[in-house]
Amino acid sequence: MLKVMFLCTGNSCRSQMAEGFARDLGKGLIEARSAGLMAAGVHPRAIAVMREVGIDISGQRSREIDQDLLCTMDVVITLCVNAERDCPWIPPEVKRIHWPVKDPVGTIGTEVIIMGEFRRARDEIREKIQGFVGALSVGKGEGMKK
Repeated sequence: MLKVMFLCTGNSCRSQMAEGFARDLGKGLIEARSAGLMAAGVHPRAIAVMREVGIDISGQRSREIDQDLLCTMDVVITLCVNAERDCPWIPPEVKRIHWPVKDPVGTIGTEVIIMGEFRRARDEIREKIQGFVGALSVGKGEGMKK
């Protein structure tokens, strides 16, 4: 099983959604984790929009990056510029991928506008995870294993 760590700034939204999708869509292929440059708690709107697509991330916990754990991963995927730039050093054998996804946290406007941004981020992340899992399931991801 491929060990994958998803990283973003606060481990509250994008990386949590990515972990949830990877656990669901990558069952049997991916051991998913997530972390952030800081732990900010799992955002209630992230939980809500994931629940809309049948994935419950309410039991996930926000965590700061653990350097030792990071070094045991096969793949590290950053979901924001901050995480890409400030991610601690990882060994060269750990594949690093960057998926810049605009952060919905901090969106200003009505609840409809804010939830629309959370759904946009969710759908973008789901599409990326589907492509990643699809590549693994047809063997194209073999080069990502240690």
